[in-house]
Amino acid sequence: MRLNAIVAGVGLTKFGKHLERSQKWLAGEAARMAIADAGLQVADIEAAYVGNCAAGIVTGQESIRGQVVLCELGLRSIPILNIENACGSSATAINQACAMVSAGYHDVVLVVGFEKLYHVDKAISYAAFAGAVDVEERDRFIAEHATPQPGADGKPRSLFTDFYGVLARAYMAKHGAGVEHFAMVAAKNSFHGSLNPNAQFTNAMTVEEVLAQPVVADPLTRPMVCPLADGGSAVVVVSERKARQMGIRQPVRVLASVVRSYFDHPADAAENVTSIAIAEAYHDAGVAPADLNLVELHDSSAVTELLTYEHLQLAKPEDCLRLLVDGDTRLGGRIPVNTSGGLLRKGHPVGATGLAQVAEITLQLQQRAGKRQVAGAKVGLCHNGGGNIRGEVAAMNITILSR
Repeated sequence: MRLNAIVAGVGLTKFGKHLERSQKWLAGEAARMAIADAGLQVADIEAAYVGNCAAGIVTGQESIRGQVVLCELGLRSIPILNIENACGSSATAINQACAMVSAGYHDVVLVVGFEKLYHVDKAISYAAFAGAVDVEERDRFIAEHATPQPGADGKPRSLFTDFYGVLARAYMAKHGAGVEHFAMVAAKNSFHGSLNPNAQFTNAMTVEEVLAQPVVADPLTRPMVCPLADGGSAVVVVSERKARQMGIRQPVRVLASVVRSYFDHPADAAENVTSIAIAEAYHDAGVAPADLNLVELHDSSAVTELLTYEHLQLAKPEDCLRLLVDGDTRLGGRIPVNTSGGLLRKGHPVGATGLAQVAEITLQLQQRAGKRQVAGAKVGLCHNGGGNIRGEVAAMNITILSR
């Protein structure tokens, strides 16, 4: 499907621990920044799509999340639609916004993602992830993936932490990887994050420093697993006609926006939700993996970044480690990955993550990324998946943008 959608403006709050900030501030601040970045006024917004995942659990806000967080923005009585789709909530929101703009229903749409995950009671923060699996099979999921860890202190943690450990051990057995390879991913992303003022952690780490941190899920140390975060992200999407009317000088076109969901299939099936979504996105965008200049991918752990190299066909499966070791995915390399610092350093405010990826690619394509700028960037891809059903991602979002 050819999309008629242009990213006209982006807005991001700093990601991190914002116990003193409300969810209205996180969403509203990002929205105001995106509208101003587009050179528009609040009155120009014709509809809003709002992505959020965990407000109901962490803050108690259900049902009318978007209406609540945007009520002080000064919007008219426009349609505000709430999107919840695991970690891909705001990526799904921009998918719907692009579809409506392309269909001619709206010319100017605001898309917002927000999440307030930090809570004085960490058990509540981590409870937000407990519903991102099939709750009827949750006990089995825990039994299959939870294993005692060195130095375990019994403190609450994400349901997925041990799952990443299982993935890491399987990856090591299959590809001959060592824990130092996972440390290289974390160190690379820490370097990128050190150049991003909106990242939660802006200190660059060496491989040795990453390896020296406490193990959280054997063999993964703390910097190899993404942290919680509060944050807001926003994008203004306009039609091509509106973009011409606005005289946008550096239009960023949404070439493809694909949302796919888990489906029941044999574990060894050739196709799965991830492969189908990626193939569809490349087809819709009319590009191949070799055409990409940069990628923002869902590095919920260091091993998931390496696995995604393979899924996105950035290299043959047997060459993905070499892609990392040779520096191809580092700034200055052939295909920089997670120039924002990724989830590992930027943090993972679940509902805001997908749009944050779109914002990073947009800034890169418009040559506005400062010290982390990828020279000559023309095409970028966002990979954003969330939830888990039977060991596989439940919701997969792929977005491809170009200038």
